[in-house]
Amino acid sequence: MAAKAIEIAAPTPDGGERLVRVTNPDREIYPPTDRTPSVTKKMVAEYVVAVGEPLMRILGNRPTALERWPGGVHPGMHLALGPGDKDADGFYQKRLMKGAPDYARTASITFPSGRTAAELCPSEIAVAVWCAQMGTIAFHPWAVRKTDDPASLDQPDELRIDLDPQPGTTFADVVRVAGVTRELLADLGMTGYCKTSGNRGVHVYVRIEPRWDFVDVRHAAIALGRELEKRDSGTTTAWWKEERGERIFVDYNQNCRDRSIAAAWSLRAVQGATVSTPLTWSELADVDDPHEFNLFTVPDKVASDGDPWSDMDSTFHSIQPLLDLWDANPVELNYPPDYPKMPGEPPRVQPSKKVAANWEDDGSRV
Repeated sequence: MAAKAIEIAAPTPDGGERLVRVTNPDREIYPPTDRTPSVTKKMVAEYVVAVGEPLMRILGNRPTALERWPGGVHPGMHLALGPGDKDADGFYQKRLMKGAPDYARTASITFPSGRTAAELCPSEIAVAVWCAQMGTIAFHPWAVRKTDDPASLDQPDELRIDLDPQPGTTFADVVRVAGVTRELLADLGMTGYCKTSGNRGVHVYVRIEPRWDFVDVRHAAIALGRELEKRDSGTTTAWWKEERGERIFVDYNQNCRDRSIAAAWSLRAVQGATVSTPLTWSELADVDDPHEFNLFTVPDKVASDGDPWSDMDSTFHSIQPLLDLWDANPVELNYPPDYPKMPGEPPRVQPSKKVAANWEDDGSRV
């Protein structure tokens, strides 16, 4: 028989408390591993409260897609690859669900297709606990913050550098490239903040002035990736996997409209309930296994060490130095496949399958 519903207490911004109802609290969300015991729905909700303060610094007033796994994250399950993947166990929720509490806020966002949606825009940690009640594992915030100015939703305030290890590379390789990234940013007058991805990758964030659009920020990311290729031969911006080799891929497309990286402090759909964990640069250099940061270890780390990203909003950087690099080599790279064909974009066909006679110089099919 299912356990009775419980209530989880979540602090409110005014210093009060809100009770969030959690049904089926004993439902297993993550099975036990050789490193971690079983994780229940109640434990996920309690984890969200435990990291509530730094998590809200990340999610606050940002349109946020939800990665939902209502049946839990068990071996053999998979995340939906698209709207036609009806057999998937996990999926992205980009519109506020019915039955949301009256204190849940939304933002009207526009997808690359031009369609719009009312997407969750968290304003307090109780909202995130309610999301956990609805099977949410990870939060995927946009790189924009909602303000009174409608234009704010089209002006990113984050440059996101996703360092994605390819087959044949190690976590040590990713850490090395992250260090080179930090040095490059410093040379450009920028401060980077690092976190584990929750699996094998590393993410580096830069707080930027919200005065450029998504295309500009994406071009800044491409320029940064190209500079990294010059400084470290184990780095690549090649979009096609067949061209990447055993190198760390700088996923510049994570800066596109409606592309989002799992938030800092988010759980991941990885066995062992891993967490995408912010670290100091010295901590990152000492990490051998990023899976040691999980639901069981991260709350204690926050309680003892605090939030290494707590001062991120103290300085907003200009991306003009990166845009100057882009202007010196304005060669467009591929967009994600669900995007409309973009100006100057190369052909959307693997290089080994491309027949030159079928393509114009601008990437359009003949």
